[in-house]
Amino acid sequence: MLNVGVVGFGFAGKVFHTPVLRAVPGLRLTTIVQRHGAPDPRYPDVDFVPSVDELLSRPLDVVVVATPNTSHHPIAKQCLSAGRHVVVDKPFTTTLAEARELVELAREARRVLSVYQERRYTGDFVTKQNVVSDGVLGRIVSYEAHFDRFRPELKPGAWREQPLPGSGVWFDLGPHLFDQAVLLFGLPQAISADIRIERDGAQADDACDVALHYPRMRAVLRASMLRAPMAPSFAVHGTKGSFIKYGLDPQEAALKDGHTPDEPDWDVEPPEMHGTLTTPEGTRTIPTTPSSFTRYYENVRDAILGKAQLAVTPEHALNVMRGLELAVAGSQQRRVLPWSAAV
Repeated sequence: MLNVGVVGFGFAGKVFHTPVLRAVPGLRLTTIVQRHGAPDPRYPDVDFVPSVDELLSRPLDVVVVATPNTSHHPIAKQCLSAGRHVVVDKPFTTTLAEARELVELAREARRVLSVYQERRYTGDFVTKQNVVSDGVLGRIVSYEAHFDRFRPELKPGAWREQPLPGSGVWFDLGPHLFDQAVLLFGLPQAISADIRIERDGAQADDACDVALHYPRMRAVLRASMLRAPMAPSFAVHGTKGSFIKYGLDPQEAALKDGHTPDEPDWDVEPPEMHGTLTTPEGTRTIPTTPSSFTRYYENVRDAILGKAQLAVTPEHALNVMRGLELAVAGSQQRRVLPWSAAV
């Protein structure tokens, strides 16, 4: 049994981490850092403490950092230096240099360090992986992923919408979009991007169109806060056919509604949301392959115990950070930047 502590009990901690952690056998959530407010009555067996220092005075094996982006680096550094294994919510850090420092520290300390890429464990992405790997689409020539929302109103108090390092939609949703593209197609040869502000009065980017350049193929990653989610969430086109998938994986909505992964059928996707495969033979529905965010933490558990290879490695996390920074630089310079470009 591994004892786990969570730093940060805002949206990420409450929705994406604690309920998922508690559904994984072999992980025991014992401590949460919450600087303000009363303890959550849903967690009567968990100690709520006001500081990272107090958290680290407890006998913990793993610390999950689910705080605002600018604090990821110092808190993860403190926890690694204290000999804990560390999971950091995305984005890993606000700069590639910070990420490199953490990776080196984890290597020296011989601790597991990973970034929470739970969206590689959604049913729609796993289904898409299977379709691509099966070869039914032939050679892939075009890939497009959307993460759109229509939220014209601003949230002045939200740190994600303030002009801070790591704020904005690209550092919020880009880590997921880039991670998935790299899993499917590997690292790109070059990146071009248009990262911008669309909403009146916004101070952080709220829209992005990022193109990953591969030989004879493009992967386009799109997100916007002023775009109703009507486009396909995924569209993959190849020399033998196309796979199209609409809608967002139901796990996030289920977690927001208070459901947990240990409930039966907690995140079942209705058949009308299943993707379609179109080939010269016609169009047919591809049922969504079930998956679960819990698989991320199951892998971290097994990696710490020496039973599995870590899925989201520090090296992969560094590649995602490089992709994020290259896209920002390419957008600012209005040019295509090779993957090897200095950032």
